Amino acid sequence: MTMVRVDLRRQFEDAGSRADPSPVYAGLRDLGSVLRSKDILGGGFLLPRYEEVSQVIKDPRFASDRRNVGRRSLDQWWTPGMLRLLLSSMVLKDPPEHRRLRNLVQKAFTPCRVAKLAGRVEEITDELLDAAAAKPVIELVGDLALPLPLTVIAEMLGVPPADRIRFRTLFASIQSNSQTTAVSLARNYRRMRELTTFLQELVRLRRDQPGDDLLSDLVHVEEGGDRLDDDELISMVFLLLFAGHETTVNLIGNGVLELVRRPDQLRKLRDDPGLIDTAIEEMLRFINPVGFVAPRFAKEDVEIAGTPIRRGSMVTLLIASANLDETVFPDADTLDITRSPNRHVSFGLGTHFCLGAPLARLEARIAVPALLRRFDHLELAVPADQLPWRRHIALRGVERLPLVVTPAGASASRRTA
Repeated sequence: MTMVRVDLRRQFEDAGSRADPSPVYAGLRDLGSVLRSKDILGGGFLLPRYEEVSQVIKDPRFASDRRNVGRRSLDQWWTPGMLRLLLSSMVLKDPPEHRRLRNLVQKAFTPCRVAKLAGRVEEITDELLDAAAAKPVIELVGDLALPLPLTVIAEMLGVPPADRIRFRTLFASIQSNSQTTAVSLARNYRRMRELTTFLQELVRLRRDQPGDDLLSDLVHVEEGGDRLDDDELISMVFLLLFAGHETTVNLIGNGVLELVRRPDQLRKLRDDPGLIDTAIEEMLRFINPVGFVAPRFAKEDVEIAGTPIRRGSMVTLLIASANLDETVFPDADTLDITRSPNRHVSFGLGTHFCLGAPLARLEARIAVPALLRRFDHLELAVPADQLPWRRHIALRGVERLPLVVTPAGASASRRTA
């Protein structure tokens, strides 16, 4: 039987599929467990179902580093230095190099460090909501979802106060222009070079003047005499910025949108704030801030769901589709903030489980309840089909989310008057 070939980019060309990808993913799952890719992802195979995704993501017979299966490295003599930094990311490494990098980073980016951030995250959230509350219509992405994690990561990295506006402006401009068009890529390349230079200067500063921040710890952390070199440090910061930050922005923005569109779920969370943890996990499953993870490469001839996969073949794991698989999640197309168990794969599994997951969860579980406490009523300021969505094949996020809000207590005050 001929295997179905799919152009994933074309599947998400129209705004409707970006706003609601569920029908697209359902269609892919209906086509089979293993599909052929024929788009910009470089060919290979697509896995749209949960069973195969969860299997391959933990399978040691698949590599993250294409060089380990005999494929040509993307890092060539003509590759720009900034792109080489991105290609040296821990996400694209295999053991033992991946374990070496992860061990070093985990010594600095500890659960204890993340837990200690809770108070500061609450302060930043309150400050942002104070400013937003003065507006009749708030723009949730620009007023909260974007600046919250960006401020947190700037402080975590030890960016000097005088440089934080420049840092936020530079990164925000990259984030807002992260489409995959030629013009956007050209613009982002220049800005990425500026950000790389900024971070290189920051690494030098923290090497000479260490502080009580994550970057200082990363600069000086060691294990058995081993340390991160400058390129590895910059690559790690990029990973924190573009993986951890992007996930949090989309988690808060898309998550609040789905709550507003489903008053029953919003009311349930207002009535029982203790549901916030299961609500966050369900948001991660349902809204899928990340569509797919870095591809895997077969290290040997294998079979997936009866389909032969030759050594060196690239396999793309559609984690967003896996999270909506009806065979694993009953009523998968329904947002249920009480869903338990919830075995979503939004942060990956196994050795490549997302290091920033605890931070993303912390920020969301503080920001969303704070928003609900601050405002008695939230509703869309524009029709849902007019909301702009980012034109990005891997990251799903609403660009702007204007909300008409009623401050807490305002309705009661009007009734009393």
